Amino acid sequence: MAEYKSFKPDWAPEKNDKAFACSVMDGIEGITDTTVGNINPQLEKGRRKPIRKLVLPVEEYVNGVAQGNRMVLSRAITLIESNNSDHFAKAQNVLQQLLPRTGKALRIGITGVPGAGKSTMIEALGNMLCNMGHKIAVLTVDPTSSVTKGSILGDKTRMGTLSRNQNAFIRPSPAGGTLGGVARKSRETMLMCEAAGYDIIIIETVGVGQSEITVRSMVDFFMLVVLTGAGDELQGIKKGIMELADAIVINKADGDNLLKAKVSRGEYERMIEYIRPATEGWQTHAYLCSAIKKTGLKELWKVIEIFTKMTKEKGSFQKRRENQLLDWTYSMIDEHLHNLFFDDPVITGRMPEVRQSVLTGKISPTQAVAELINLFDIERAAKRHSGIF
Repeated sequence: MAEYKSFKPDWAPEKNDKAFACSVMDGIEGITDTTVGNINPQLEKGRRKPIRKLVLPVEEYVNGVAQGNRMVLSRAITLIESNNSDHFAKAQNVLQQLLPRTGKALRIGITGVPGAGKSTMIEALGNMLCNMGHKIAVLTVDPTSSVTKGSILGDKTRMGTLSRNQNAFIRPSPAGGTLGGVARKSRETMLMCEAAGYDIIIIETVGVGQSEITVRSMVDFFMLVVLTGAGDELQGIKKGIMELADAIVINKADGDNLLKAKVSRGEYERMIEYIRPATEGWQTHAYLCSAIKKTGLKELWKVIEIFTKMTKEKGSFQKRRENQLLDWTYSMIDEHLHNLFFDDPVITGRMPEVRQSVLTGKISPTQAVAELINLFDIERAAKRHSGIF
């Protein structure tokens, strides 16, 4: 075993006085053997912490999630997000066993332009719902760093009080370039949270854009958060987001901004008259809210409760859930076939030449597609992915 040694640089003064820029703490009292293995006295007594398992058995995931264990839930979600084929099979096994416990939560989607105060509003709304006895799970989908592949915004750190609430669970996930800013595994993560006993699931997306409509296929109630005087009125119509919203919430309606917010509310109400309702039998309206002053939150929750009760009575709630399951199935088929095609070695080997031929005008894109499809062998490709499905 190597021993610790101390070295004194050439520039060090002779005496241990104020000339030193720092001081060194004394070692652990009673320890005379300074070898690496004996620095911690607990190691000698066999009290060392057991090595943490990276992947748990399926039963431990299932039981932990069913009991509402937040640590096990976090690890189960990490398993779901893994791209490892072995992890995929285990995650699906866990999800299959927990499936009977899912489907009972209310799913709310929240989107809006960056800076609209989505995270602040979610924290205020979440704290209010927790105080009412609900269990809240917040899935925040952040932009992905091109360097670390992790989340950039760190929404969890901006929901300080909610993240410390025992009735709340916040899970930030990098969008990973997925269409709509919704993480590829967000649907399965949502089911895991429902199985853990969370009765309200809130999904916050990256921002407003044409591709952001993906979130509509995951939630029961879709909310658009806007600002006053930011040009959202025109952008909302142009990007097609307003026609998907069950409620338009004008945030930061407080102080000197309150009058402007009331004017904006009137403008949005006039626009809504020309837009087809997002949910059959439900009329979308604009509402004022201030996450900082905690105003308008109770009224907003009342709107969501009325929406849920009405759509369940009319059957549109269940119909939307069924359509979402089918959309999820079809999207996974598209994704799997896409991966089969572009991961096939014959296709990847031929692709550079075909790409160059298209760019130089030797063949048309239609001819290129026909050639690549003819080269593709579905059975050959499927054998390479047999461990996934």
